[in-house]
Amino acid sequence: MPQHIFIINLENKGYSNTWGSNSPAPYLSGTLRREGVLLKNYYGIAHNSLANYLAQISGQRPNDSTEHDCHVYTAFNTTGTNADGTLQGDGCVYPADVQTLAGQLSTQGKSWKGYMEDMPSPCDHPVLGEADNHIKATPAEADNHIKATPAEGYSTHHNPFVYFRSITSSPDCASNVVNFSALMDDLKSVGTTPNLAYITPNLCHDGHDGTCADGSDGGLGAADTWLKEQVPAILSSPAYRQDGMLVITFDEAEGDSTGPSESAPGTPAGGTEGGRVGALVLSPFSTPGASSDQPYNHYSLLATIEDFFHLPRLGLAGDPGVKTFGEDAFRKES
Repeated sequence: MPQHIFIINLENKGYSNTWGSNSPAPYLSGTLRREGVLLKNYYGIAHNSLANYLAQISGQRPNDSTEHDCHVYTAFNTTGTNADGTLQGDGCVYPADVQTLAGQLSTQGKSWKGYMEDMPSPCDHPVLGEADNHIKATPAEADNHIKATPAEGYSTHHNPFVYFRSITSSPDCASNVVNFSALMDDLKSVGTTPNLAYITPNLCHDGHDGTCADGSDGGLGAADTWLKEQVPAILSSPAYRQDGMLVITFDEAEGDSTGPSESAPGTPAGGTEGGRVGALVLSPFSTPGASSDQPYNHYSLLATIEDFFHLPRLGLAGDPGVKTFGEDAFRKES
């Protein structure tokens, strides 16, 4: 089974837009689609972005602040704990005792890195209690938040690692949450490639912005061009070729027009509130051009990775109803 996991999250596109016959992303929906397994019923778990990213590395539930993308970097105010281990309460930055996939991997002696395109410095995050100056602003908030520029399109709320005190209070944050530019060197050998490579493009390259800060066209077309430039290096890397898995998905779907497909055999535990986005799994262990109707969501992705490394499942990833990628995604002999 895979032991070097690459995750690329794109932004705000529903299933039919990305994977339909008229997709503006021919590299993703055509070239890469023919090389991987398409999970047709893969869902985001919330609107807006941040709660989805946090779910992928911690299994925590959305709360009011994370569903509004934490424009102010507030501490999480805990009022209790659910039976599944998720916190009750509200806020953005989770206490030091809240576990993450990153911490689990470190404890087991495995490696991880977050590669954040345009992040100005390692482990960059706001001061606790202050406004986040690296977040996509709405027009009403333009005076309070910095929008993307041609030189910098980093957005804090697309970087889940900096919302956990267990990470930001550790020296590991500066060495492991780094600019995307570090990835190419790390891919040169199996030994320098982390077991988890979590990749976040900037606001133009993830498809978030319809028009990029430099005035060029954004959206899925820009994301597709970026993938075409960057993904071949991952797929040809020694670690991927040895025992890799690349998952390309979206945080959430735009609007509410992306319900289950007619073939969906139910809905995944943990929710589908973020809409149907689909996910593409590429791996030497997978059958090119295959597809699956099994319902999945971001908690499923976390549970799948934890199972690969024999780790306890965190939060809602541990719900008995959460399915992990199985023989629909990987050949039996893997």
